[in-house]
Amino acid sequence: MKEIEFTVNDPNGIHARPAGILVKALKAFNSKVTIYKGDKNADMKKLLALMGMGVKQGDTVKIQIEGDDEETCAAELEKALNDNF
Repeated sequence: MKEIEFTVNDPNGIHARPAGILVKALKAFNSKVTIYKGDKNADMKKLLALMGMGVKQGDTVKIQIEGDDEETCAAELEKALNDNF
């Protein structure tokens, strides 16, 4: 299992367009990807669940990646997060 901690810098937080980019990128992988913020969590491959987390600018989230392609998935996810948030 891989874990990523990320602080959102985008003034709009995790909103529709970049969330859609993340979901699309993650669907190419077999690994399970879960985002945690406080006591809430969501499957990052589901757009509405991801947006429902209500992640805002300045929030730090933890993301767990688990599966046979977790290394590649984590690298792609980190790139997408840094490029879009």
